[in-house]
Amino acid sequence: MDTNVYKKPSLWVAVLSVLFLFVVLFAQVLATGSPEIHITLVFSIAFCTVLLMATGTPWTAVEEGIMHGCKIATIPMMILMFIGMLIPTLIACGTIPALIYYGLQIINPSVFLITAAVICMISSLCTGSSWTTGGTFGVALMGISIGLGVPLAMTAGAVVSGSVIGDKLSPLSDSTNLAAGVCETDLFAHIKSMLYTTVPAFIIALVVYGVLGAKYSADTIDTSSVDLITSGIAANFNVSAGYTLLSLLPLVVIVGMAMKKISALAAMVAASLVAMVIAIITQGYGILEMMSFMNYGFSIDTGVDMVNSLLNRGGIQGMMWTLSLGYLGLSYGGILEKTRIMERLIDSMATLTGNARNLIITHIFSSIIVNFISASQYVAIIIPGRMFLPAYKKIGVRTDVASRTCEDAGTVTSPLVPWGLCGVFFAGTLGVSVLAYAPFAVLCYVTPLVAILYAVTGKFVWKEDGSKDVGNIIAEEEAK
Repeated sequence: MDTNVYKKPSLWVAVLSVLFLFVVLFAQVLATGSPEIHITLVFSIAFCTVLLMATGTPWTAVEEGIMHGCKIATIPMMILMFIGMLIPTLIACGTIPALIYYGLQIINPSVFLITAAVICMISSLCTGSSWTTGGTFGVALMGISIGLGVPLAMTAGAVVSGSVIGDKLSPLSDSTNLAAGVCETDLFAHIKSMLYTTVPAFIIALVVYGVLGAKYSADTIDTSSVDLITSGIAANFNVSAGYTLLSLLPLVVIVGMAMKKISALAAMVAASLVAMVIAIITQGYGILEMMSFMNYGFSIDTGVDMVNSLLNRGGIQGMMWTLSLGYLGLSYGGILEKTRIMERLIDSMATLTGNARNLIITHIFSSIIVNFISASQYVAIIIPGRMFLPAYKKIGVRTDVASRTCEDAGTVTSPLVPWGLCGVFFAGTLGVSVLAYAPFAVLCYVTPLVAILYAVTGKFVWKEDGSKDVGNIIAEEEAK
């Protein structure tokens, strides 16, 4: 059924539906600091449903919203499950142990955070997937950080920042293609426009990581811990040069399939199977043992507790906590979308879009709000993008500015949403809560600030005819 036949709820209903979630979440975090927000989301869904039905919205609209949210979640959650399957195979075949082993010997602690961000940026740029990067290089970098004595939260923040910028600037990224399509923009014009906001933000992030990493040096490394980890890995995995190169083959498969624009789901499965074969041949595991690893996570007793904690992870079952949170978050967001609550909230901001500066700033804040209440970067791109696109056209601002703003606010901030798809993925994969890594995911909050700065100053936002930037448009509007 077309949900437009449903009457929009009043503004007070829309505000209360969203406010309840944030008040309860704030109270929970303040009282316990716990990321266990599953039941909080259930209560929020129940409150929203009762409020909507009490004010005239039929149950069918709520039900459609739940189904819509679950539909949005299905492919990302399948990818999450397959990453859960991929991680233990990469450990078993020696990929992640080798990366940790050599990383501890090569990387200087003072530049580790910078190195982590750059490595993840390159990986995401090649694959078009921040999730694939987080589940491969991200996991290995978390292991290296333990040996170097760098806090896990800092490392997770650097991994997220690098993964996100690479994803945004990759023509292979689904969200990048979506933003360009939603705003009727050429893909490469969209990517070129994003360079103006994401590159300065990434440079700022690298400077911050350089400052944070300055306190860590070769002199501060606990060499006994490093020796313990490397010897523990070497005793249980073949880390010779030849075997190490062979263990990197699954990563080559992922990058190759991504560049051929083959489904991420297919790439995860193919890489897992290749890693499984390598593990059976080179590490001596049996096929039933590998199947158990894929399901329940890798398991080994190396005799070194630190190495055990690094490597005993992954598995489809290990992702169920994250999956359930994702489905609940998307169900809540689907209700808000299909019952037209988000539409009502954005409508209330229409008076703020009379000029270019206000339009861009309003678009940024709307996308961030939609991101937090819908738990989906895709919804945060689509709804504000389509609703504000006519306003960009009306005042003559190029559509690549609109598409860039979709990403600067909707996509880039998605890892900061504890119950959102990206937030639950990175927290589940890296083993660090969103609340812990968020302060160090510098790119995720600096990018929208850079976009706001451009809107205020009128730089790097252009008219359709290419004659003026938005600074001139604002000057003309104010003169009138």
